[in-house]
Amino acid sequence: MALETLRKRKVISNASTSESRYDAILDMSEQVFANSGYKGATIREIAERAGVAQGLIHYHFRTKEELFEAMVARRSKSINGQRMHLLRVLFEENGPPSLERIMEGLFRPTIEAGLSQAGDGGAFARILVSIANSAGEWEQGLTAKYYDPMGQEYISALVKIVPGLSREDAVWAYMFAIGVGMTMMAKTGRPGRLSNGICDDGDADVMLAKIIPFISAGVRSFTKQPN
Repeated sequence: MALETLRKRKVISNASTSESRYDAILDMSEQVFANSGYKGATIREIAERAGVAQGLIHYHFRTKEELFEAMVARRSKSINGQRMHLLRVLFEENGPPSLERIMEGLFRPTIEAGLSQAGDGGAFARILVSIANSAGEWEQGLTAKYYDPMGQEYISALVKIVPGLSREDAVWAYMFAIGVGMTMMAKTGRPGRLSNGICDDGDADVMLAKIIPFISAGVRSFTKQPN
């Protein structure tokens, strides 16, 4: 019995160590890809910074391309999983949700994720911006795979809850909103510099209190007749 217990503990310990190394590889990948770009990043540097052998990276991820996608998938699935959960909960409540609550569901997971990673210089936020703004087929494929399904759900939600909003305008509204979200995802300190310390981009609730009414007003403007 004692030997079997020791064996089980060893298996659990090995699994925990393997998971820790796997996460370390992805963590360091974010740093290296953000600082050097996809072309400039090397498996060797990632391995050195993660404290693992290059062979272990090739064991988990056969190519640099697979490593990059796994890095993108980890953060994206976490953020978008929260977004989809919040959206589902809102529509399960009595009565249709307000536009402001829809916008909070879209922005809060992004802003909070960005602030939780502020210590790494907003590495994933920088990577995400570069992917979203790239015209490359591969990068656009990553955006389509990991972000378009969530985007379609929020676009449909906007059409449902904003009277008179066409799907065409809902798509534009979503794109403009996402642009704001990506800009504010990384904590840069620039709002503080521009405001002589009055504005704080390190407080999620403060930023959401500004972003949500700003974007909501923009969405509603699509339904107004031009002067």
